[in-house]
Amino acid sequence: MITMIAAAAENNELGAQNGMIWHLPDDFKRFKKLTSGHHVIMGRKTFESLDKPLPNRTNVVITRDKDYEKLGAVSVQSLEAALEIAQNDVQPFIIGGGEIYKMGLPFADKIELTRVHGTFANADTFFPEFSTDEWKLESETRHEIDEKHKYAFTYQTWVRR
Repeated sequence: MITMIAAAAENNELGAQNGMIWHLPDDFKRFKKLTSGHHVIMGRKTFESLDKPLPNRTNVVITRDKDYEKLGAVSVQSLEAALEIAQNDVQPFIIGGGEIYKMGLPFADKIELTRVHGTFANADTFFPEFSTDEWKLESETRHEIDEKHKYAFTYQTWVRR
């Protein structure tokens, strides 16, 4: 089962200038819990935006650069090659960025989406549109604003129909 996992705002905003627009600690904890022990597939810009490779996960980086080598990551030149590397993982995760999500949507069986309740005019990266004709909302849990979270958000699990 191939799962895309993302946090996107009301207009599908993901980030700006290769970074996050919001800080949601509980979402980070959920991301870590869901992806630990699995392959995480991402684009080069997403990988380079991290402080270090994500621990307890196989970091697979998609890049056009055939000579790209970074400690703690496996580099490939296509999504298909990334999925081949992850073929023995029961649930590899596609973790971004925008172009990788767009490429990954046709392959995905599930979307773990944190819908951030807000809009962000400075965003330059977006989650792809997906149709409720093709996807069914399986569950959702709302998280309100609190002392650690400036924005309310909802965890949504979507499964392909």
